[in-house]
Amino acid sequence: MPNPPHATSADLLALHTLRCVGFVSLARVAEATGLPEPDVESELIDLAVAGLVTYSPGDFGGWGLTEAGRVEDARRISAELDTAGTRATVLEAYDDFLVLNPELLDLCTAWQLRFVDGVAIPNDHTDPAYDSRVLGRFADFNRRADVACVDLYAAMLRFQRYQARLTDALARARAGELDYVSDNLESYHTVWFQLHEDLLVTLGIPRH
Repeated sequence: MPNPPHATSADLLALHTLRCVGFVSLARVAEATGLPEPDVESELIDLAVAGLVTYSPGDFGGWGLTEAGRVEDARRISAELDTAGTRATVLEAYDDFLVLNPELLDLCTAWQLRFVDGVAIPNDHTDPAYDSRVLGRFADFNRRADVACVDLYAAMLRFQRYQARLTDALARARAGELDYVSDNLESYHTVWFQLHEDLLVTLGIPRH
């Protein structure tokens, strides 16, 4: 019988999400973690007391990491891999991700531009047939990404949240909310970028 996926503690999940997502609102931290806002806020307050995160009030305020928080996250997330015994699984998923990533970037370009008489023009989304074809390619890509990450999702619970967010973004885009492809804070492209960042940070690989 397979082992259940490793569950990241709530405080590390909040800290690590800020490392991967950046300076964001409480609502976006909750969305990314899948935890209720009151629970996330409680964890962030404790992390702030410890000097690991900061909060800026105001309309454009939010939560972000301190330098000490960045160092602590790197230490704890690496230790978690060793404790859970999942380093090899995450590394394999990262290798598969690198194969898929160029295709995702090409799909985003196809969504943003289309060729008319051999000339690339901005896609103004007035051609539903074209958009439908590209979204169909996104759906195929998403199925293959799920297959590539199946062992990762089975090994570490926090990575399953990316699967849910990617699937939701694609469903919204196919239902007519076209900004969920690449122009929304929870768009497919944004969540994919955050997954990339998470894999890099988890493995201690610098972004080039």
